[in-house]
Order: sequence, then structure tokens, then C-alpha cells
Amino acid sequence: MSNDLEEKGPDSPPNKASHGQDLISVVSRHTVDYDLYVAKSNPVGIQNKEGHQLRQALDSRHVSMIAIGGALGTGLLIGTGSALKTSGAGGILVAYSLIGFVVFMVMSGLGEVATFIPLNGFANYCQRYVDDALGFACGYVYLFKYLILPANQLVAGSLTVQYWVSAEKMNPGIWITIFLVVILAINLLGVRFFGEIEFWLSTLKVLTCLGVILILWIIALGGGPTGDRIGFRYWKNPGAFIEYKDSSKDLVIEGSKGRFVAFVSVLVTAVFAYLGTELVGITFAEARNPRRSIPKAIKLTFYRIVIFYILAIFWLGMCVSPDDPLLLTATGNTASASPFVIAIRNANIDALDHILNGCILLFVLSAANSDMYVCSRTVYSLSVAGYAPKFFTKTNSLGVPYYGIALSFAFTLLAYMTVSSTAAEVFTYLVNVVSLTGLIAWSCVLTIHIRFMKALKAQGYDRKTTLVYRSPFQPWGSYLALSICVLVIFIKNFTVFLGNSFTYKSFITGYIVLPIFLMMYFGYKIVHKTKIIKPEEVDLDTYRDVIDAEFEQFEAEAKERKASREAEGIKYDKEWFYEKFLGWIF
Repeated sequence: MSNDLEEKGPDSPPNKASHGQDLISVVSRHTVDYDLYVAKSNPVGIQNKEGHQLRQALDSRHVSMIAIGGALGTGLLIGTGSALKTSGAGGILVAYSLIGFVVFMVMSGLGEVATFIPLNGFANYCQRYVDDALGFACGYVYLFKYLILPANQLVAGSLTVQYWVSAEKMNPGIWITIFLVVILAINLLGVRFFGEIEFWLSTLKVLTCLGVILILWIIALGGGPTGDRIGFRYWKNPGAFIEYKDSSKDLVIEGSKGRFVAFVSVLVTAVFAYLGTELVGITFAEARNPRRSIPKAIKLTFYRIVIFYILAIFWLGMCVSPDDPLLLTATGNTASASPFVIAIRNANIDALDHILNGCILLFVLSAANSDMYVCSRTVYSLSVAGYAPKFFTKTNSLGVPYYGIALSFAFTLLAYMTVSSTAAEVFTYLVNVVSLTGLIAWSCVLTIHIRFMKALKAQGYDRKTTLVYRSPFQPWGSYLALSICVLVIFIKNFTVFLGNSFTYKSFITGYIVLPIFLMMYFGYKIVHKTKIIKPEEVDLDTYRDVIDAEFEQFEAEAKERKASREAEGIKYDKEWFYEKFLGWIF
């Protein structure tokens, strides 16, 4: 039977007469006997052996909510404040819309590649479709980001609590310890438990953002306690696009040049508000029926970007002036620094600032939780690809790579550096170092997608008939998004060159990841003599029949459940209700 399958083309279905047996045999043959998934780069197929396997336990709703949860964080609720006072309402609206387009291209490109054959991480995709050296460099740069980020999120959480309890009354280290124990427990209890927790935390994020948008809308139209109809007042004065100002350098750039500089600087800020959206790609290897769950998560990304970012920023620019004294003096990571809270305060609405601060705390804990997950799975994928020691692939009975969790836990202890003022400065520089890694990861994902499309064309595959999901606006969409990513990488810290002073520490920590990435790429290429894979030589077949068989099996199960419901006279159940009315946003 397996020989028959191998003789058929990639688009040919198994023999209908023995369809069920074919499915079982194909899946068994690969996951146990042949392990063709890594036949070229890792002949032993260690990720398919008992004690080294992840679990496909994430449903479509989990993957979908993790996708939006990764994008909604303090970058939206707090980071938009600095962007608003830098470039004005029009500047941030255009900047966030442009970067929103880049994010959608990154996610849709990743979705197209992943639905074809889902792999364990970005390193594995680079290794298969581009170059072994790129997989090594991209994988470790991305790992470095998530070694540092969980600690940063825990610090942010301790600062958020200080909105209610000062550091003098309770040492921030206590809160860091509590939060660390919580996220460690969630990650050790298996991906199903992790997915369920993230589903509900992300649901709270969605409700928070929808509530904030509704409140801003009401305030802008004069429905607040003050009755003041603001409208487009701040778009006229001080203006939609404002001039660049840097009080630390006593620098003002006037005229159209100043407005352009302000816009470009906010373009960089917008990127960091969206960073983390791509982390859902790490969950694809643990998703049930990836050819249904992945496209759904990716398609909804576009609508969620429009709703949660573009609409929120549009109404924010109407409700808060870039010259607002509260905005100009806002610092930290609590509700007091949120421009949304400033809008609520100016409208004389009581108590909502405390509620929003609680929501910010949940945002931060969700981010810390997912960052530890991504860290453990990233080092797992590096180990599968042969870039890291093999013991990182070991999993417990729940499919948790516990050595990866241990590694993440060890680096999370860096959060305690902030208890000391001198160590806190060092930690700030570490966070600045990793901020470039997300842009590099986006660039790698777009490169993977471009090479994937070239491979399909070179080997005679038609994207319209071969793929379950296709990225829109191709091929120019990925090329344009990649160009924007590369541009932002180089202009990321350009403001250090403005004025009479040069902040060399910010310049070094802001750019150092780029030469490290290039050295890792070319160093690996020289040592191992790797070459960029030619489009006609890209492996588009290995493990594909397993995914095809699993997809047909999942589809058959879905049809069976539907037939069973109809036989029982149940036309509308909770699954139907969720898909029709809630699934598009929750």
C-alpha cells in the first residue's frame, strides 16, 4: 500500500476502497518506522521517538486566540503614548497602518508555508526552504529574544502592581517570584493546559480592547461626563503631523523635515508594538488539523489588526492631544503611562484607571507565559534541526520539553537584577539588545515564503490548486514587506545621530544583534560549506503525505460528527454557534 502511495503524485488521493486503512498506514509509517520528516538533515528523526514528541493538542480556537494574544500587549495600551506625543494623531495612524500591512504579509506568508507542511520552528523552515546557515542564525537570534523577554515581562508585571502597592511597602522581587511560579506551573502542565489558559487570557485582552475602543468612541462624540464633543480638534491643533522634539537633547526639527523625522521614528515604535504576532507560528507543530486551524488564525489576523490597532489608534488620536501635560510627563509601565487612561481621566470617568491597570497586568502575565512557551519550543526546534544538544528534545508524558523550560526558567531569573539599581541599568541594555531580533525574524519568515513560492513554480506546482491556503497580494506583497523590514532594521536607532550629542550605548545595544546575526550566518556557511538551496532542489515532498493523510482523517471525523448531530436532530450546537458568531474575533 505504501508503495502505491509513493508512486502517486503529491496531489493524488489514496485509493478510495481502502481509504481508512491507508490513512492509518501512512501516518504510522512515518511517525514510527521511516521518520521521513527529517530524512535529509536528521536521519534519526528524534522528534518522532517516544519521549521526544510534542503533542498535537491545540484546537483551532487555541491557535486563533494565541495569534491575536501575541499581538495585544503593553505596546498597544502604553507604547502608543510615546508615539502619539512624537508624531501626532495622523502620524501614528499612518505608521501603525503601514506596519500592520507588514505584519499581515508576514503572518499570511508564514501561514501559506505552514499549512503546506507544518514544522517545529523558524529554524526548521529556513533549513528546508532557504539555507542551513540561515536556519542556524535565525533560530539562535530568535531564541536569544525569548531568553530575555520573559524576565522583562515579569519586571513589567512588578511595575504594574506598583500602581497600587509601592516598592517601599513590598519589594518588587516578591511579585516577580509569584508571577514566575505561576507561568512555570502553566508551562509544565502541558500544551493543552497552556492553550486553554492563553485562550481565556486572550479573550480578556480582546474584551479589554473592544471596551477601550467603545469608550474612546463615546468620549470623542461627546458622550462622556463632561459632554465635550472633541471630534477632530487635535488633528487641527496641534495638527495631525507634528514636528520632531527631543527634550533630552534639547532638539527641535521644524517644518516638513521635522514632521517626516517624527513619522519615521514612530514607524520604528509601531514595529515594536506589533512584535510577538509571529510567535503563533511556533504553536503550529502542536495544532490539531493544522490545515484548518492555521488558515483560520491567519485570515482573522487582518480583521483583528484593523479593529484592535487601527481603530483604537484612530479614536485615541481624537481623544488625547499630543501636547497633553499628562501624556508629556507619563513614564513607566502602569496605567498612569497609558494614553487610554489619560483619555478616560480627562473625560472625568472614575475607577476605570484601576480596572485598566488590572487588564495591563493580565496582558503582561499572558506575554510572560507565552514567551516561556516560545523559548522552550524554539530551543526544541533547534535541537531537532541539529543546531543544539539533543537532550533539549526530551519531553515528559505531557509532551513538554522540560529541558527547554528549565533553560527559560534560568534566564528568567535575570528579572531579579532590577531589584538592584545598578543591575537594572544593565538589564535595560539587554532588553534593548533583543528588540531587533523580532524584525530579523520577520525578515526571515518573508524570505522563507519568497523561496517557497519560487520552489513551487520551479517544480511545476500551481499555488491555486496545490495549496489549502494562499497568501494574498503575491508575489509583490512579500517583497514589499521584506523591503520595509530591512529599512526599519537600518533606521531603528537613527535618532542617536540627531542633535549635538551621541548616545553610543543606545546605538551599540540597539544594533549589535545585526552584526551578530550576519556573523552567525556567514560563519556557519563557511565552516559547514552550505549553499542556498536552488528552487528546483527544495524538498517539497518529504512528510507531505503524512500531513495529507492527517488532513483527510480530520476532515472525515468532522463529517462524521456533523452527520451524527443531524441524525440526532441537532442542527445548531455550541460548536456551530462559536464558528458563526464568536469565532471571527474570539
